[in-house]
Amino acid sequence: MFTSRLSRLGSIRSSLQFSRTFACSSVTRRTAIVTGAGQGIGKAIALRLAHDGFDVCVNDLPNNGAIVDEVVKAIKDVLSLVQSSVDELGPLNVMVANAGIARVKSFLELTEADLKEMFETNIYGVFHCDSIAAKQFIKQGGGGKIINAASIVAYKPFALLSHYSATKAAVRSFTQAFAMELAPHKITVNAYAPGVVGSKMWETIDEGMGKINGLPKGENFKRMVDNILMGRTSVPEDVSKTVSYLAGPDSDYVTGQTLLVDGGMIFG
Repeated sequence: MFTSRLSRLGSIRSSLQFSRTFACSSVTRRTAIVTGAGQGIGKAIALRLAHDGFDVCVNDLPNNGAIVDEVVKAIKDVLSLVQSSVDELGPLNVMVANAGIARVKSFLELTEADLKEMFETNIYGVFHCDSIAAKQFIKQGGGGKIINAASIVAYKPFALLSHYSATKAAVRSFTQAFAMELAPHKITVNAYAPGVVGSKMWETIDEGMGKINGLPKGENFKRMVDNILMGRTSVPEDVSKTVSYLAGPDSDYVTGQTLLVDGGMIFG
């Protein structure tokens, strides 16, 4: 299930309390929810937003979303997650729907169960986070910001990641459509599209590809560098900087966009 880790907030806020004065906003207090914040990109986003002056409510999927039944229950618990954040931290300003999973599998071996797991986590999860956050923003008045996790595969799919690629393309489409509908409520909806990031997810992808193409552990990941103009793979902090921008006032006139953060692998 989704676990609202409000108890973790204290350690984040206390360790970064000095940086609250750096927040450039007319709002005295800003709050954000970051899903999938237990590791990797999600963790980097939560820490960056705390540094930016946000009070942050973090959560993650159990076992990184490995069990479908728990994922389904997690989606249903988003409402209580938002309510817990509002009760503990005050009005919600930003929702970062970051939680997601990736699996490597040949198209010819994919099953309906594989699709169900991927779609329930990566699409239904984003839908529920966005929908519930939007309703909360409208209830509060004054707008808000929704930020979704897409991927470079939303622009160009990868072989052996067809079902994952499909979900991220759906996230990009959701982001555009939701932006159109929510603009009258002064709610912006954007997404970030990471490339090849040194994270647990890419360790899983690298391992899965290695089982198929026979390359040793880490080699598939390393070979990606040849396709990156900046000459290196990404780190989670590269992505969190972009989310910081999307969550802050400098992006108030930006909506419906999926920003590539890939070092120049593809061009949108």
